[in-house]
Amino acid sequence: MKLDVHCEMLLSEYHEKLPIYEKMKAVVLDLLRNCLDKNNILVSGLEARVKAEQSLAGKLELKGYKYHTLEDITDVLGARIITYYSDEVDIISALAEKMFEIDWANSVDKRKMLEIDRFGYLSLHYVCRIPETLYKDPELPQLNKIRFELQMRSTLQHVWANMYHDIGYKSNVEIPIEYQRNMTRLAGMLELADEQFCRIRKEINGYRRTVQSMVAMGKLDEVPLNGDTFRSFLSLKPFKNLADKIAAINHGEVYEDNLMPYYRILLNMNMKTIGDIVKMSKTYSESAYQLALLQLAGTGLDIVTYSVALQNLCIVAILKKGFGEAGLVSFFNALYGENDYHQQRAKRICEQARKINLI
Repeated sequence: MKLDVHCEMLLSEYHEKLPIYEKMKAVVLDLLRNCLDKNNILVSGLEARVKAEQSLAGKLELKGYKYHTLEDITDVLGARIITYYSDEVDIISALAEKMFEIDWANSVDKRKMLEIDRFGYLSLHYVCRIPETLYKDPELPQLNKIRFELQMRSTLQHVWANMYHDIGYKSNVEIPIEYQRNMTRLAGMLELADEQFCRIRKEINGYRRTVQSMVAMGKLDEVPLNGDTFRSFLSLKPFKNLADKIAAINHGEVYEDNLMPYYRILLNMNMKTIGDIVKMSKTYSESAYQLALLQLAGTGLDIVTYSVALQNLCIVAILKKGFGEAGLVSFFNALYGENDYHQQRAKRICEQARKINLI
């Protein structure tokens, strides 16, 4: 690779400033990572690189005449944030605008550059500086002067960019029109998929908000039982009164534990809506308490788990529906995993249930 004297000087400057760029890379990554964490944004990828010497030399060979100093090359340091959804790019770009000084004249939104009948590389590129108010190192004032490039794009946009770079940009031969057409078709499919993923996510989030609102308003018979609705229902502490009543048998306390494992069990018990769970609770609450009396009386146990309320409700429902010991064994196996002890436990519970005429 043959470079003129000016480009050789730029390359020499690159070698001198390489430690500064490496330090700057670490700073930029930390700032971006902290920003994403602070705003609870989960991304597919966060990366940064200092341009390799060979890559920089290639750029200088093509258009080194454009640059007076190394700092005129804005992508010697490049950072990239890859989002899961394309609409998150705008969210992250807004955060970047608050964090960094943006060189708008050299920033590019490639999402707006394509013609209406074209598909292809979609990405948002900001050329940025780190303001002293955000980070300052008195020993390295250059960190606040050197510009860097921040790319923001979705996972599917990233897939396309990598494919195009490998197949098209890297190639030294012109791509025949039939291959260009196939690549354009593929780009269109990826862009459509990106849009559909965003749309589906919005619709699911809308559905969740609607369901949460229905649960909060008590329209439980209209709320289908699924993982989301059950979790929302549990946030209302629907079994608290029964759990407190059971704990009071020995003047004890209730220990909060996780009731989500009961979701699949309730489905297997043919519960279709959240209202079905409420009906079970109302119907069998007193029997569940009476069973707890037999279980805890004389034990001195002063700490009970919150789940004991729902567990006893399920036990009573299983016995009332005539599934007996076998039904209880299946219940315990589903809840805790298969264990020979469950047969003994089921037998003992059935004996207790007979004493209070549950069966």
